[in-house]
Amino acid sequence: MSDVALLGTGRMGSAMARSLARTGFSLTLYNRSGAKAEALAAEIGATTAATAAGAVATAPVAISMVSDESAVEALYRGPGGVLEGLTEGATLLEMSTVPPYVVRDLDPDVRAHGGAILDAPVSGSVPLAEAGTLTIMVGGEAADLERARPVLEGLSARIFHMGPLGAGATIKLAVNSIVFALNQSLAEALVLAERAGVERATAYDVFAASAIAAPYVKYKEAAFVHPEGTAVAFSLGLAAKDLGLILALASEVRAMMPQSETNLAAILEASASQGSEADLAAIAEHLRSGSER
Repeated sequence: MSDVALLGTGRMGSAMARSLARTGFSLTLYNRSGAKAEALAAEIGATTAATAAGAVATAPVAISMVSDESAVEALYRGPGGVLEGLTEGATLLEMSTVPPYVVRDLDPDVRAHGGAILDAPVSGSVPLAEAGTLTIMVGGEAADLERARPVLEGLSARIFHMGPLGAGATIKLAVNSIVFALNQSLAEALVLAERAGVERATAYDVFAASAIAAPYVKYKEAAFVHPEGTAVAFSLGLAAKDLGLILALASEVRAMMPQSETNLAAILEASASQGSEADLAAIAEHLRSGSER
């Protein structure tokens, strides 16, 4: 028996697995691309499963961290999916960034198999995930959260219980709307300073010491100042996906979000020039190329 099944070994999932392994949890890993999971398992001393069903069958707590709603649907309801292997008393932590209704729609099927589900998306970077200092925002029953709390504490600096199912996903989208606005402002301000003759690193040092010095500003420094040598942490394509979710929720609840509409247009432009797999900080490079024309 493993302590935790971790489903999805992309950038964030792998970082979370490293944190949990370092904390002392035994892990079973599943990824759609099995080679990825096997390489990570060899690195951290975990085991792997050929299917999501096989992974959750051996663990009382399972984490899923995948790219989007369709990936969640396939992970849970597809052949060899979570629902096929779910055991009585298991708690599922859906940590992907998806609309609030996704976890609410899964809840009846999970309960029918004797399990429980929480939406528990995170705020923080890949390095924060590896360090186990994420912020986690949870929606669902308090008793289910308490069963999963030891695992969540292995990943986080703070855990917030936001309310019923879907509340965690809602606040995650709200947080991301601020992240994307801040990222756009950072890129514009940095390029402005550069074009006016201020050295890039010096300008960023000031940003990181000023009134805008949010944690995001500090941990994105390498991506903005040395983009050519910094690994992608969060892609433009995923940002565009998240902004689409934000604006869809805004339309549903009749919230005006003109800043998010502007940010989505800017990210789509940057994706066209820099590629959708480029880091979110590549908006600055897109603006530089436009300034030079």
